[in-house]
Amino acid sequence: MSNQYTATQLLSRLWRHFIRKHTAKLILAVMFMLLEGAAMYFFVYQLKPMFDTIFVAGNETQIWGVAFAICGVFIVRSFGSFIQRALIAQTGTLVVSDMQQKLTEHLLTMDMNFFNNNSPGGLIERVRGDTQALQAFASRTLVTLGRDLTTLIAMLIAAMQIDIWWTAIIFIGAPLLVFPLYLLQKLIRRQSRKAREASALLSTRLDEIFHGIKAIKLNNLAEHESHRFSKGIHQFTRRQLYSQYSNSAMLSVIELAAGAGFVAIIYFGGQQIISGEKTAGDFITFFVAIGLLLEPIRKLTSISGAIQGAVANLERIYYLFDKKPDPRPKPTDTNLSNPLGDICFDQVNFSYGDTEVLKQLSFIAPGGKTTAFVGQSGAGKSTLFNLLTALEIPHSGSISIGGQNILSLDAQQLREEMALVSQESALFDESIIDNIKLGDISAEEEQIFTASEVALVNEFANESSDGLETLAGPRGTNLSGGQRQRVIIARAMLRNAPILLLDEATSALDNQTERKIQQLLDDVSKQKTTLVIAHRLTTVMNADLIHVMHEGQVVESGTHEELMALNGQYKKLHATLEQ
Repeated sequence: MSNQYTATQLLSRLWRHFIRKHTAKLILAVMFMLLEGAAMYFFVYQLKPMFDTIFVAGNETQIWGVAFAICGVFIVRSFGSFIQRALIAQTGTLVVSDMQQKLTEHLLTMDMNFFNNNSPGGLIERVRGDTQALQAFASRTLVTLGRDLTTLIAMLIAAMQIDIWWTAIIFIGAPLLVFPLYLLQKLIRRQSRKAREASALLSTRLDEIFHGIKAIKLNNLAEHESHRFSKGIHQFTRRQLYSQYSNSAMLSVIELAAGAGFVAIIYFGGQQIISGEKTAGDFITFFVAIGLLLEPIRKLTSISGAIQGAVANLERIYYLFDKKPDPRPKPTDTNLSNPLGDICFDQVNFSYGDTEVLKQLSFIAPGGKTTAFVGQSGAGKSTLFNLLTALEIPHSGSISIGGQNILSLDAQQLREEMALVSQESALFDESIIDNIKLGDISAEEEQIFTASEVALVNEFANESSDGLETLAGPRGTNLSGGQRQRVIIARAMLRNAPILLLDEATSALDNQTERKIQQLLDDVSKQKTTLVIAHRLTTVMNADLIHVMHEGQVVESGTHEELMALNGQYKKLHATLEQ
């Protein structure tokens, strides 16, 4: 990702999009920060009479007055500190929660090409890792910018009231710090960006390890994967340490300059005290004010480095916010006028990158009938469903249902008319009943139970004490392949859409269950337009129409008997699968 944003742009957008709505809380927090700073000014103001009047002159009558005044200072600081920290923590948490929600909402609008090019681990790192890093930054930085900046100004005023020339001597070396601090800030931002990128790679690696744990164990790859992850950890650690080293260097530069200033003050101030031009109270008050002033400078300098790290996080977050889905025609129709009409592919071309998948593909799937697609792996069968459901957009040609181009419809409206049973059993880490309900989230409980019975889900769910409330596990790992497939079929039954898409719908089932489910699907298909993809020809022999695909084209069409009589691709495929 190239550095296409300035820090000002990023922080400005953060303010407009997420922080501005919390302005009232921030103003109140700043007021309590000002109260804290004013209290510290009053504390320093009491030091001169404490030394000159009480300790040097021996005036006992003012001891209690000064003591209570200083006690009051710390009571006020304690109260102000709690209120402003609580307000800042609340604001930071709300801002980051809002950002995570809006970023997730935005990512859900992206097309499949985006997700094909961005790993789940990397996206998780940006939605969670980068935003949580911002939360830590916000809670720490807003407090420091408000409270410590107020304290710095208060202590600077107190020091200048004692002696403006002493104050000037302390900061005489400040201009020399500008260029080194500027270079260190740039280094921190660069290293922070690289550290976040390395962290995203680690998240991706962990995602692949945990989801591929079965293959890792079967192929004895544990040591190999551990070594690869160790390399990623090493890279992340190195980048993170470089950033922290640079931040520490900024503080060290400040310390060196402060040390030189104190040497000069002790020399010149000491001479003025000896000569009687200044009192010991003046020097102690000034010395404490400068000491209290240096701590906010250290923190503000450290925050400067933290801001650069936050800017790196914001770059990655707004890079995602600025990504847009691939352009698609603006919908012109409000609904699919004839969901049971013929499905027609006309001269459709489609490629994944440089790999051509469909070449001038044309066919008709009659409405209200069952049309099957067969062919060798890689012939483009599954891509048909991606195009028909508008997950992908054809590069040329048209796809229509009942004579209506599907691109004239909003993708969500189009998908409302379809139910898909895929070989990719996409289950979530929720209960079986919740997974079935995804077919129609507004369905009544009775409808869900009926769908589970029809799809034979109850046969295995009832074996558990929790029944349909049994957790499916991450990606359905608590269920067997056949059980996951039956849950997906139940979901499609619940959806009850006029167009039914079956992509290897019974591939994970045992022979006995397959026969039961196949009979069910045959019965359900009689009232729907059904498209079937299958490798086992026994599951499509009764289809009304079979299209044979080869290298992205339909090369033969007909019923099972007609295709066998042609003595062509279908018969060869049949013979191969029968062996």
